[in-house]
Amino acid sequence: MRRPYNARVTIATRPEAVPVEGGTMGAFLAVPEAGSGPGLVLFPEIFGANRHMRGRAEQLAGWGYTTLLVDSHWRSDPGLDVDEHDANAMPQALAAAGRLDRDRAVEDGVRAVAYLRSLPEARDAGVIGYCLGGMLAYLVAAADAPAVAVCYYPSGSDERLDAAADIECPVLFHFGDADGFLPPDIADQMRAATSGNPGAELHVHAGAGHAFDNDDSTFHHAEAREAAARQTREFLHRVFPPAR
Repeated sequence: MRRPYNARVTIATRPEAVPVEGGTMGAFLAVPEAGSGPGLVLFPEIFGANRHMRGRAEQLAGWGYTTLLVDSHWRSDPGLDVDEHDANAMPQALAAAGRLDRDRAVEDGVRAVAYLRSLPEARDAGVIGYCLGGMLAYLVAAADAPAVAVCYYPSGSDERLDAAADIECPVLFHFGDADGFLPPDIADQMRAATSGNPGAELHVHAGAGHAFDNDDSTFHHAEAREAAARQTREFLHRVFPPAR
């Protein structure tokens, strides 16, 4: 089992099958050392529920959160698990993203939140996502009522700023100021769109591009990754703490 970075704890993991309309969505569950904790549904990048995202699930479990990493692509590309080091990784991932039915993925995400809440290892459930998964976390937060939402560089969020008004839970956004896949003023746009939410928090990371958190990506920015991880952990522990 891959050890989450900066964590010296024992994490239990297992596969899960989330019942959704028309079938079941595969998932990977990471349970904290305590055996239970507040829940987080984790939506992956365009590369699917791969090594990097499983590592993030374990990292969150190391922070005390029962984390359910879902196979968002299960309807069109079940079991998508792209190795970013593969020469064909980006074309393969972009093609899969093009086949994704986003509306159905959001509906499945809402079901995943309800499923995680039903597990004995979870107390309530929030959402977190990266890239495409950041957008899904954003839209699920707008469509449902998760306990919290964390959105790393949500792809396409500039096209759905209207959804921000429907998010009532505490929400955290991370953007890089050198992100070539989002408008340069996306942070300002999102800050304005969430101005009515007193629980909204937004960080812009200097010199960081898209996918700066991903240490398997050429976009990886170590300083931004560490800063965002610290800010995310502090935010989660403040608004959705492991112990009450």
